[in-house]
Amino acid sequence: MTASPTSPPPGNAPEAEDGHILHNLMLFGEVLRRLGLDFGSGNMLDLVRAIEDVPLRRRQDFQHAARCLLVHRKQDIPLFDDAFKVFWRRPSHGISTRDLRSMGEERRYRSPRIASDAARDGEAAEGGADNPDAPAVVDLTRTYSAREVLRAKDFAEYSPLEVSQARLLIAELGWDPGMRRTRRRQTGDGPSLDLRRTFRNSLQYGGELVELARLERRTKPRNLVLICDVSGSMERYTRLLLHFIHTIAAGLGQVESFLFATRLTRITRHLRYRNIDQAVTEVSRAVPDWAGGTRIGENLRVFNRRWARRVLRSSSVALIISDGWDRGEPELLSKEMHRLQRSCHRLIWLNPLLGSAEYQPLAQGMQAALPYVDDFLPAHNLNSLQAVGEHLTRLTPHRNLSAGRRRAREETPPADPEPPVQERRDFNPALAPTFRHPLWGRIPNQ
Repeated sequence: MTASPTSPPPGNAPEAEDGHILHNLMLFGEVLRRLGLDFGSGNMLDLVRAIEDVPLRRRQDFQHAARCLLVHRKQDIPLFDDAFKVFWRRPSHGISTRDLRSMGEERRYRSPRIASDAARDGEAAEGGADNPDAPAVVDLTRTYSAREVLRAKDFAEYSPLEVSQARLLIAELGWDPGMRRTRRRQTGDGPSLDLRRTFRNSLQYGGELVELARLERRTKPRNLVLICDVSGSMERYTRLLLHFIHTIAAGLGQVESFLFATRLTRITRHLRYRNIDQAVTEVSRAVPDWAGGTRIGENLRVFNRRWARRVLRSSSVALIISDGWDRGEPELLSKEMHRLQRSCHRLIWLNPLLGSAEYQPLAQGMQAALPYVDDFLPAHNLNSLQAVGEHLTRLTPHRNLSAGRRRAREETPPADPEPPVQERRDFNPALAPTFRHPLWGRIPNQ
């Protein structure tokens, strides 16, 4: 986008008479919106009216007035100052040909140069570092990618600005729970023979069975059921995990979502909003026990009795997102986890605490649930969420026996032995008894 003269603040009367100030103000507002600043059209109108009262010949006063009207968050102040410095500069040739949309990627006015260690040492010896007009020199050996650092950083350590950046990265993640084979059949290359289609095709050959039509099993995407913990111990991860659930629900069609602390709440219809902020607001209104206690076993019992038959199938994948801290009975949690595992194709537990190297599942609730978990994975940063997505794409049609199923099979007592079958002896009719009832063969008196 090529701008007309991006002149300095409207302090010169000739420039104001040319009519470029109002155009540049609108263009400056567009640039700020592209950088992520949140303000409305009314704020821009207030800034236009403020030009009549602000001393335009003083650049600093104009900057402070624009900052007060257009900046509403503390973390946006450095971004606004850099954008103001770049935009309201006097171009060297009268017309700026700079692509103003690229200002979100560049925080400086002058383009940096990349130099090796030898070249940088040579410039320092010549006194190039003392020249303020010289472009900045970037040492590649000391640079890093903020995007990669953000991916490996724990969600609990995010700043408000990093949370907004993480939303964009979460939206880029791909999720594919795999395909399932249904009982219905369709035309294909399967082993079954389609007699109706075969006989219908034989009519064009005079009734001769020349082509044999076959059927194959129809496939559909697996259903995904998300059960997320929003208790007080999960408060540091709740915001980004809700965005994670919203992204999955928007990308996949068959997704059922539930939140629980002391009570279970279905939030599937609240996640249909495309705006994540509006969706989170609706979810917070629908969940009465936000940041409360944790009763995992009791909530799983409610899910198994009320919702499992409606939203869960034998081919579905169930994801439980929780740190495992439970105030209920471990026996109840173990019983309901066993029941839930039998009702789905795969039961995956995502624990944000598992990302720590010192973490050990010592809580009673976690120990009661682990025997019936097929996959125990971390969910503390973006890299772990990406690993979960890749794990879903590699799910096999059949799962191995979990620790709980193996233990149940070992503890099952053997069945009672069947009584021995007596050997059949040869029957000799000559040795059979010859007794007969006296009335056999006689006609009774009438």
